[in-house]
Amino acid sequence: MLPRLYPIVDTVVAAKSGLSPVDIAAALLEAGVTILQYRHKGTFTRNRFEEAETIAALCAGRCVPYVVNDRADIALLLDAGLHIGQGDLPFEAARRVLPTQPIGFSTHNQKQFEAAPEDAAYVALGPVFTTGSKENPDPVVGLIELARLAAQKSHPLVAIGGITLETAPSVWNAGADSIAVISALVPEGATPSIIREAAQKWLAVASMV
Repeated sequence: MLPRLYPIVDTVVAAKSGLSPVDIAAALLEAGVTILQYRHKGTFTRNRFEEAETIAALCAGRCVPYVVNDRADIALLLDAGLHIGQGDLPFEAARRVLPTQPIGFSTHNQKQFEAAPEDAAYVALGPVFTTGSKENPDPVVGLIELARLAAQKSHPLVAIGGITLETAPSVWNAGADSIAVISALVPEGATPSIIREAAQKWLAVASMV
């Protein structure tokens, strides 16, 4: 079962914050998060691989499931789960690379949501609200549509996109099993201690909904 909070360490957000993805991941893990995704949309250089590998080791040290975005080959090398979207490697191909690892799948509307692979470990839906973490975001789903689709879900549902600590309870109450959070955990001027505090606040709110 997915935890209520699903933190994503995004390399673009990390660069804007002035912290390394490793520093952000370490702070989140110290706060007590119980799943972590590494997301890098650019070229996967050797340095990026070493970065992803370091975070994998941090997660393994705390027995926290680790997920890599987009790259089935990197997930295989790191013994990680995988998250793929509509424009990434087809799910069937990803499953051939990762026959046993969990694979999550992104959707952005009713048609995509209903067509999600049966074998997906979870289905992400969003953006729920306006988001700044994507250059060309899909149309906003909104709480009403989220609740409607959540009522007919056949997979664990991860809500994503523009969700803040203040709006999170309404998203969980609409039927989301988990909320993926990126920039809300790494506010402007973030330091490791600020990130730890932010994650602890999210975990506290999640435990009360």
